[in-house]
Amino acid sequence: MDIKETINKKFKERFGEEGTLFASAGRINLIGEHTDYNGGFVFPGAIDKVIMAEIRPNGIDKVRVFSIDINDYAEFGLNEENAPEQSWARYIFGVCREIIKRGGSVKGFDAVFAGNVPLGAGLSSSAALESCFAFALNDLFNGNAIDKFELARIGQSTEHNYCGVNCGIMDQFASVFGKKDHLMRLDCRSMEYEYFPFHPEGHKLVLVDSVVKHELADSPYNKRRASCERVAKRLGVETLRDATMEMLNAAKSDITAEDYLRAKFVIEEKQRVLDVCDALVAGDYETVGARMYETHHGLSKDYEVSCEELDFLNDIARECGVTGSRIMGGGFGGCTINLVKDELYDHFIAEAKARFNERYGHEPKIYDVIISDGARRVEK
Repeated sequence: MDIKETINKKFKERFGEEGTLFASAGRINLIGEHTDYNGGFVFPGAIDKVIMAEIRPNGIDKVRVFSIDINDYAEFGLNEENAPEQSWARYIFGVCREIIKRGGSVKGFDAVFAGNVPLGAGLSSSAALESCFAFALNDLFNGNAIDKFELARIGQSTEHNYCGVNCGIMDQFASVFGKKDHLMRLDCRSMEYEYFPFHPEGHKLVLVDSVVKHELADSPYNKRRASCERVAKRLGVETLRDATMEMLNAAKSDITAEDYLRAKFVIEEKQRVLDVCDALVAGDYETVGARMYETHHGLSKDYEVSCEELDFLNDIARECGVTGSRIMGGGFGGCTINLVKDELYDHFIAEAKARFNERYGHEPKIYDVIISDGARRVEK
């Protein structure tokens, strides 16, 4: 039974009649890490792993929702004091509240949802959940009058105000704006975006999940952001988006060695994103792959957000002739994202599993991904 049939069966069991199906997607980011808070570019796309929900207005000013994956039910009203206790339900409650706070309409509804976005792999299942419900409630109660950027901001504000996560907007943006066979270059300063074709014939896009997450006690993200802000201030620019290597090298004696390396990575990563965009237009996947390896090196040696396990996976990819490989996400664990020629795929996966298991005592998880559509209404 596929995910649509599973949801539809459960919805009929719990609520009787049928509702409308909606979905949104997890996301990958091909290149552009730690650039968002520096005013730079990111390059994400939605993937073929979804959160899907069947929803129907119920006329009672209460939300009744069942999560198939967690096997849990929540019921709540639509006022601020009605926040549910379950953490998963707070994502849906937050979306309702953020729409209402913006002057939109949300009435009571019944919903059943499930997903196949792997949890803990850095594919943003929470953004997919928020975007699915934001899109659905816009369609059902607001005649799609809320624009897509506002839907993404609704998801982001849900994280900030109801889930305790001070995230950027990339994940929700990718889940809302995702387009099949296209990646998106988002300018995190102006919020302008552009689609770029991505259908790499003869290659597969695969995530290798180390199933490792190192929790560091010294707030590593905050420290790196502070480094970037110190350097920007010294260079007299608002963010490192406006800095060049010439400017950085001229000020090298006035900043710490650590701050220099952090800023060096961000400035170089800005250019790598632009290079990859040009390479994709030209169908030049060798250049795409080369920039991915450069990003991994920078994240490992300059920004220092890699870990032994991810560096090991990156080394295996290089030794197997994989076109491109790098850490995906904030670092300290999680996945590498790999662009692999079809004829090398089986050998690479076998090597990664065997060698990683030999060294660390467990196999990595493998996720093949295809660039797909984001938030949408689903035909039955």
